[in-house]
Amino acid sequence: MPITRQDAWSQDEDLLLAETVLRHIREGGTQLKAFDEVGKKLSRTGAACGFRWNSFVRKQYESGIELAKQQRKELKKQSKKAAAEIDDVAAIPQTEEASQPEEADKLSFNVIMSYLEDLYKKAERAQHQELNIETYTEKIKDLEGQIYYLSDENKKLVAELRAIESDHRALLEIMERARKMVTIKET
Repeated sequence: MPITRQDAWSQDEDLLLAETVLRHIREGGTQLKAFDEVGKKLSRTGAACGFRWNSFVRKQYESGIELAKQQRKELKKQSKKAAAEIDDVAAIPQTEEASQPEEADKLSFNVIMSYLEDLYKKAERAQHQELNIETYTEKIKDLEGQIYYLSDENKKLVAELRAIESDHRALLEIMERARKMVTIKET
């Protein structure tokens, strides 16, 4: 039985977990399969990956999850359209007139050509969309990196603020004691 890790999660591991889960959502897979896939790569259990996703990582990727779900819907719509178009081509009526086979061949050839031209245009649009998706994916990765950096910076600033507030309270206590001592000496 392979040894599973139980140490703390790094940002890179969180990023791998997020990318894998979002890819599975986008492609219509299950999150459980994504957890198992990441678990194998990181020598962790699928349950540990699922717990990390649900307890920490998912909250940081809510917009990415929504985008992945929208992309999944678009892929389903496109595949349904393509299937319907294939059915339409298959349902081309066959002419019963044997005297004009060339005209029937031309008709079906023209229909097939227009269908293929439509498919070619759709493929070009899909390639363009893939490039857009890659661009947005890179932007999301950059923004997520900024989020990590800014959250760390925020934690540092909050800790610094607490230290300053503690020092301020201590200074006020010292001043209050000094004031009391002065009033006691005067009386």
